Amino acid sequence: MFFLRVFNCGQPIVAVMLLLVLGGCADSRYYWQSLTGHWQLMQAARPVDDWLADPAVSHGLKQRLQLAQDIRQFAVSALHLPDNASYRRYADLQRRHVVWNVVAAPEFSLTLKTWCFPVAGCVGYRGYFAQEAAQNEADSLRTQGLEVSVYGVPAYSTLGWMNWLGGDPLLNTFITYPDGELARMVFHELAHQVLYVPDDTLFNESFATAVERLGSAIWLAQKATPAAQRDYALFDARRQQFRALARATRARLQEIYKENSALEPVHQAQAALKSEAMDDFRKAYAELKASWGGYSGYDPWVAQANNAALGAQAAYDELVPGFEALFVQQGRDWPRFYDAVKQLAKRPQEERVQQLQQWALQTTI
Repeated sequence: MFFLRVFNCGQPIVAVMLLLVLGGCADSRYYWQSLTGHWQLMQAARPVDDWLADPAVSHGLKQRLQLAQDIRQFAVSALHLPDNASYRRYADLQRRHVVWNVVAAPEFSLTLKTWCFPVAGCVGYRGYFAQEAAQNEADSLRTQGLEVSVYGVPAYSTLGWMNWLGGDPLLNTFITYPDGELARMVFHELAHQVLYVPDDTLFNESFATAVERLGSAIWLAQKATPAAQRDYALFDARRQQFRALARATRARLQEIYKENSALEPVHQAQAALKSEAMDDFRKAYAELKASWGGYSGYDPWVAQANNAALGAQAAYDELVPGFEALFVQQGRDWPRFYDAVKQLAKRPQEERVQQLQQWALQTTI
């Protein structure tokens, strides 16, 4: 399967084809949609230079593609991210999302259900190139008593496996993002090509998020227009406020879920406390939105928020402060930072999480 992301990753076609031969019918169908979906995406991609030279392409799209190429070069020269074929081609998929991810969690836990694949290991989501297929999977999981969330994904990474076929392309699903967000997207996905640790979505996504945050701050300061800087500052301030609210809600729910008993009175009490916590979350969000002048970008997410959605979001938040602290420790030197992260990745999972949490407490950027 091509390990798909909000931000996802992948495996070589050889592994997929092997699974088609050895897997069961259900798995075979899933791997086949992954293979064909990615192949169709690759077939739709053309070099950016071809789009820029095409008189039929709008001036607006050409401007976005040129900006994306400038960002791509900055990623190499300033952030020391991989210099390869990725994000030097573009594809218009004629849809809003490249894939739809399905995440699931128990009624009284924020721990995501995982699916395991060769090379990529076990991950806390399952990606589909068709929304209907994702919804069908979600319905099946709900019959198992799980809370489920389905969300559209604008981009994913194949971890560099597909560079021999032209690399991961720029897509219409994110090319029109505001300048700062476009930079974040490219930096995040390229970070997955620097390092990927099987079976540890939290580590991988937090690392890539740290790279995107640190890298975009440098890019904005050095390359962005004043208008782009202002737009990004406003957007990011709202994002950080919302994520702080979500983190507080996760912490509250984790306390509620600590009592792990099958006794019905315990579950009834947990259900009541959980309902109260989610009501408070939505009330706090309404107040936050009012302070934003009515900006409603998070409304769909909040309307469907549950354990699965909150658990998925945690992967992009929890360890970021620790990675940012490590960047400071390494003198804000990108190669040294990447080397330090690779060394950290060799340690046992629990140990590296504890280390990152400790660094986050010791260092403030």
